[in-house]
Amino acid sequence: ISMEFRNLSKVYQDVISDICHKMGIGMAEFLEKKVDSQHEWDRYCHYVAGLVGIGLSRLFSASELEDPIVGQDTELANSMGLFLQKTNIIRDYLEDQLEGREFWPREVWSRYAKKLSDLAKPENIDMAVQCLNELITNALHHVPDVLTYLSRLKNQSVFNFCAIPQVMAIATLAACYNNKQVFRGVVKIRKGQAVTLMMDATNIQAVKAIMYQYVEEIYQKIPSTDPSSNKTQQVIASIRAMSLPGGPMASRHHYSPIYLSCAMLLAALSWQYLSTISKATEEYVQAGEN
Repeated sequence: ISMEFRNLSKVYQDVISDICHKMGIGMAEFLEKKVDSQHEWDRYCHYVAGLVGIGLSRLFSASELEDPIVGQDTELANSMGLFLQKTNIIRDYLEDQLEGREFWPREVWSRYAKKLSDLAKPENIDMAVQCLNELITNALHHVPDVLTYLSRLKNQSVFNFCAIPQVMAIATLAACYNNKQVFRGVVKIRKGQAVTLMMDATNIQAVKAIMYQYVEEIYQKIPSTDPSSNKTQQVIASIRAMSLPGGPMASRHHYSPIYLSCAMLLAALSWQYLSTISKATEEYVQAGEN
């Protein structure tokens, strides 16, 4: 890794060094404390994923594949990472509990249970689902930033790399929303569904259509008695406004089989990369706590 790093141009070395330094400081901070408030949840997700989004954005701009604004607007780049990381944390509740990790913010779950582990008890399932829905609503607030960020991208490979994990995330949240199975087992999107998303998410209008489809799916499942129902409806309304600005949904572009294979491989690698970073960071934090 060191040899490859030294072969890079200084402009890339500077970005990578800066981001790794900030991630290291952030990981050290959370070795000594758990995620308490929603602000700390955002902060933790910034260290382990938001900084990845910021660093990649700076590299896209430094390479001149994208305009300078992509690397300069750190708030949007941070939201790209936060949306993916929060989705992983929400989905992985049971797995993290079984392995002794806790990343749901205490400020939220303490309103529904005395201990985070209590949400997995059958007698607490109704409160657990309400807590789940509140966290999903929180994550959905990043979608407008995601759409704004993706709308600025011009390079096709960069767009695919960035867009595909985001549509995977919204599909995952739609599968998890109001779903008791999150506390009983693993909730994942189907492989065929994942392939379709990879093939379709090739331009901003297609991504907007996908986002619209899945927030509508969530909207149809909002329980009238859910404490977060009003907030969920509000954030979905804002996503709708951005997703369908009066035009028809984009039709799928047709690319050669070789292009599609490459795009799917790139998407799989990027999704696996972000998941691996998340897993490694969680294990590192857990090791520090032990």
